[in-house]
Amino acid sequence: MDHDAMDLTEARYELVISVDARRSGEYDDVDKQRMRERIYRVLEAAFTHAKVARDAVHMEDRGDGVLLSVAGRIAVTRLLGLWMVEVHENLRDENRGLRVPLGLRVGMHVGPVRHDGRGISGRAVDLACRLADSPLARRLLDAERADLVLVTSQSLYEDVVSSGGKFIEPAHYSSARLELKEGEVTAWFHLPGRPAPEIPAAAPAAPDADRADDVDDTRDVNDAGGGDDARDADDPHGADGEDRADGPGARYTVHGDMSQHSDNVYQQPVHIGRITGDAGRRKG
Repeated sequence: MDHDAMDLTEARYELVISVDARRSGEYDDVDKQRMRERIYRVLEAAFTHAKVARDAVHMEDRGDGVLLSVAGRIAVTRLLGLWMVEVHENLRDENRGLRVPLGLRVGMHVGPVRHDGRGISGRAVDLACRLADSPLARRLLDAERADLVLVTSQSLYEDVVSSGGKFIEPAHYSSARLELKEGEVTAWFHLPGRPAPEIPAAAPAAPDADRADDVDDTRDVNDAGGGDDARDADDPHGADGEDRADGPGARYTVHGDMSQHSDNVYQQPVHIGRITGDAGRRKG
């Protein structure tokens, strides 16, 4: 088997980063092109300043965002720390003087990633996209009048963020439960340059301009105060559903295909870190 064929069958353990623009559907054609140019300026300048070699980064255009994966030889702490600081500062510079500031939602997760001639795939990719696209990420970005919200998976928080590091402040993250069709994940939310965000209670969801009307997905959001096992997601795409009150936590419901798992162990080689003891509770 040649090297290229092996690459198609073997997964690489990489950091996946999903970047989405806030309410991109409200931009007209001219402004959307400018918005896209700003996103790329922000990201590429951050990679340069963080000294992340371009050949270590895979980048795919997503129209109103960018999907990236970073090779395992680059320390994840550099992306969570210095790179995020540079993204935030570059974004603030871009937004000075803009009537409608550009807002970005960034989802991060580490896991097996498969590369082919068309891009990347895998449950790690799906989860990173789902985190960036979550209703809670959207709500926090608007409610806090922020330029940027970062959402990490539970396993990434436990394995990297919780230990801290240069420009990484675990006390400035808040956790919440995102309930999907067949299970839940814990996600950690961070607004760079600010204290840990308050996780809001659910409220009736307003229609999103950058959503397709014919998509019927669901998401749930709960404050993560319990110790249930974290579950992974398979489908990164979907639309906000209607909210419903259910017990003490705020909750959203969304429908969509899910990955198959049993007792938090996936049938393919992906295992999202489970919550034990106080690990799933909000810190800071």
